[in-house]
Amino acid sequence: MRKTFSALLVSTLVLTGCATVRDSRANPFNWFGSARSEPITRQEASDNPLIPQRTGLFSSSKSKEVIYTGRPFEQIIDLTIEEVPGGAVVRATGRADRQGIYEVQLTPANEDELPVDGVLTYRLEGIEPSEATAIGTEPTREVTAGRKLTNQKLTGVSSIRVEGLRNAMTSRR
Repeated sequence: MRKTFSALLVSTLVLTGCATVRDSRANPFNWFGSARSEPITRQEASDNPLIPQRTGLFSSSKSKEVIYTGRPFEQIIDLTIEEVPGGAVVRATGRADRQGIYEVQLTPANEDELPVDGVLTYRLEGIEPSEATAIGTEPTREVTAGRKLTNQKLTGVSSIRVEGLRNAMTSRR
């Protein structure tokens, strides 16, 4: 009787301890919560169009960078962060105002792709076709893009934010 009672008592204590591990930060499934939408504020462009770009005799001899001409999506409708070995994959789905958007990517908000106050910010951008395309239904205008982040890039990150024109979605760690 004592052995069964002792075994029952020990197993009860072990099982009740599992609930604290499930809700703790030590559990990798709790590292990123569910995403939620929030309104976005407009910011002015930092480049001044009145200041001329560098021109001159030797300016064309330098290799020219390929400039991405993507435009932010109208609305971000889903943000998922999946843990993978060595880091995480950020997957964002956006809804454009018309069909035919291509070369969709998550563009870092700053050049160094460093977190600002613990927030790593990206913009979901895509290139619009030059010819007019149909507007179509909402599912036909949805596009998903992803970006792999290493554990080194995730150090110091408490949340990941993906911005569109009308809203932004944030997922907290």
